[in-house]
Amino acid sequence: MSRPLFLLMMNPEAISTTPQVVNSHAKVSAQELKLKGFKAYEVDTAVNPGLAYRRRDFYKVALVTSHCTVHYADRSIELKGTCLMFANPHIPYSIELHEPRLKGYSCLFTEAYMKENDRSESLNQSPLFKVGGTPIFHLSPEQVTYAEGIFQKILAEQSTDYLYKGDLIRTYLQLLIHEALRMQPTSSFVQHQNASSRITALFLELLERMFPIESPEQALPLKSAQDFAQQLAVHVNHLNRSVKEVTGKSTTTHIAERIIGEAKALLHHTAWSTAEIAYSLGFEYPTYFNSLFKKHTSTTPQAFRKAM
Repeated sequence: MSRPLFLLMMNPEAISTTPQVVNSHAKVSAQELKLKGFKAYEVDTAVNPGLAYRRRDFYKVALVTSHCTVHYADRSIELKGTCLMFANPHIPYSIELHEPRLKGYSCLFTEAYMKENDRSESLNQSPLFKVGGTPIFHLSPEQVTYAEGIFQKILAEQSTDYLYKGDLIRTYLQLLIHEALRMQPTSSFVQHQNASSRITALFLELLERMFPIESPEQALPLKSAQDFAQQLAVHVNHLNRSVKEVTGKSTTTHIAERIIGEAKALLHHTAWSTAEIAYSLGFEYPTYFNSLFKKHTSTTPQAFRKAM
């Protein structure tokens, strides 16, 4: 029987706190990733059936050697043999492992790290990381040897004191990227029976990851059901039907309720003006924010703040 693992290579926080991870290299630290911009590690971890979708803050290139199935929105793909996978921090995914342990290599990195010495297009526009794609590549024996060699060089180099090791590791990552660009991503998708539940989980995770709002200049990147559907690479009608079927509420209702919840917190705990709060929550005009707030709370933002 297969057991679900809802992270391909785990996020930095999970790795740093999960004793099941067997890693001969230093444990992955989110703070270290933010400072250096990259971190590579060898993966050999048992499966925890209780894990759920989790936020990922970094881009990832992973070499997966375990038999598993990757679930992405309403699509699934089975990985047999050794595969190379590219993941971006904007779309959650899950993996169903068909073996006792997940094994392979992984390298996490930020977009700023990869673009440090050039002005190339955003990683979001790369064929390997673009939303809507499924950049999973089945490797031939020769490609496996090549990719494993690159990961081993990255692991060895990150432990040295070489002044330009950041540039060298960046070059190694580019070699993996170019090797993948020479191949065509796999297209052996299958529809999953519980696609509605999976899409709903992805939607709710994306919605929650936008909060909390930490600055008046921070505007919500996704504000409508259409925005979320585009980010998840599904049709908006499909998203709306799935969310309604699973939760009993519409996609728009979930978005509005989460925005109102954040608005209450900002009105209570900050000194931001109503206009600043409205902008940070994605409203072009404060009057639109006032109307939505009153619709859901039967009071105005100013009255709510005074009452608090």
